[in-house]
Amino acid sequence: MSGTSAAAGAYVVGRSLLHRAPAGPKLAALMLCSLALLLVRSPLGVALAALVVAGLYALAGVGGRAAWGQVRPLRVFVPVLFALQWWLMDLTSAAVLSTRLVVLVALAGLVTCTTRVADLLGAIERGLAPLGRVGVDVERIALVLALALRSVPVIADLAGRVRDAQRARGHEHDVRAFAVPLVVGAMRQADALGEALRARGFDD
Repeated sequence: MSGTSAAAGAYVVGRSLLHRAPAGPKLAALMLCSLALLLVRSPLGVALAALVVAGLYALAGVGGRAAWGQVRPLRVFVPVLFALQWWLMDLTSAAVLSTRLVVLVALAGLVTCTTRVADLLGAIERGLAPLGRVGVDVERIALVLALALRSVPVIADLAGRVRDAQRARGHEHDVRAFAVPLVVGAMRQADALGEALRARGFDD
């Protein structure tokens, strides 16, 4: 059973094996799989990795819309990266690098789709617990890391929406028309987040 994802990176309610798996092992598996994927250099290797991740999404039952939401913000960036790598290197290398990036983002998105923020925060706190013995504010660090994990897809989705609006107005190649709304939107997101944190006593 699954719900819907309101935005990229949002938790999707479900009862799959991935939903029930503890957040800590999922984060550890994400880190290990990401490191392993960075070592993959062949088209066959990244293709197999993509199939595995697609299978995991199917196993999680998060739905095609939620799955697409995880990689949708890359639809503007990846073609540019692909063209640049093709120009600097070769077609095969460009395809491998671009596909690997999409798979990495999709894999991270799968974790956020199947794990509640509170569980992510708790897992990070437990992982950083040894640092608390030397005076490190583990709770605050865990909060920052959790916010960063959730903010990346939000800002990426914002960039995609700004790019769509820019294209609709016929300013597709105007850097200023893209950068200014993106910066303003990101600052608004930061202000809203800051207000929420201050309301919860994180203003010191």
